[in-house]
Amino acid sequence: MTRMNTIAVVFEKPEHLSLSNLELSEPGGGDVVVDIEWSGISTGTERLLWSGKMPPFPGMGYPLVPGYESVGRISVAGPKSGGHVGDRVFVPGARCFGEVRGLFGGAASRLVVSGERALPIEEDLGEKGVLMALAATAQHAIADGSGRPFDLIVGHGVLGRLIARLCVAAGAAPVVWETNPERALGAEGYLVIDPTRDSRCDYRSICDVSGDSTLLDTLIGRLAPGGEIVLAGFYSTPLAFSFPLAFMREARLRIAAQWQENDLAAVKELIESGCLSLDGLITHRLPATEAPTAYRTAFSDPSCLKMVLDWRVCT
Repeated sequence: MTRMNTIAVVFEKPEHLSLSNLELSEPGGGDVVVDIEWSGISTGTERLLWSGKMPPFPGMGYPLVPGYESVGRISVAGPKSGGHVGDRVFVPGARCFGEVRGLFGGAASRLVVSGERALPIEEDLGEKGVLMALAATAQHAIADGSGRPFDLIVGHGVLGRLIARLCVAAGAAPVVWETNPERALGAEGYLVIDPTRDSRCDYRSICDVSGDSTLLDTLIGRLAPGGEIVLAGFYSTPLAFSFPLAFMREARLRIAAQWQENDLAAVKELIESGCLSLDGLITHRLPATEAPTAYRTAFSDPSCLKMVLDWRVCT
């Protein structure tokens, strides 16, 4: 049997990116082959992989194919995969590149994945389908605790906006802190302010998506007694806080980890019902052949909320 190939973004080592032609693993009966149309660039985990600052992580090592935000069509469906040729699906990464690691393995023109990892999405969602992973991450941050919407969200990037939109959909009106005036725009049903203009110290629940490991004491000082801080960003350096202040408030600290299948199913339902909009979150697009420029822009341009690579030029 002729083996299939793919064109993939490969981080050869920190700060060295190439577009490489890789041989794909042979699909089994439970697998599907997905021809990727679009993939998103994460400014959190992928930035850390790119810079070499990612803490020790299962599967970590170079060379690697990054990415966990891909949308494409099934071109081959194994008899036990449950997939259907022609379906548009969201794929949260893959490990199908032989000796090249897939961490998380979604930034490629073609992927081989288990059928259960290819989530059918509505046709008209198109490129916005790459946001499914971040939407599920936002859902997990809320649902993994009390399920109560957050009062304060720190950071107005894509994840912060999705968390805020989910809170609004639940009937809340959260406050969002953002220090960059350009990123303060685009609020829908909630208030975005510079933290220096906020004097409140009675927030019951704060969600930090900034990734800033120095903020804990500031956030603890804004909590109501018995309040909770949820860390939903990714932190590359150790976090620390002053115990007396946290003790006086009986503060609680929760880590929001990787989204689960039920989170993905929940946001899929919210999107399809119209309760959660993904509009206005993708700000930049480039053909996959311009991947080096796309990654530099995604990591350095503060106006870039979400960069999408268009893989259709590689078919």
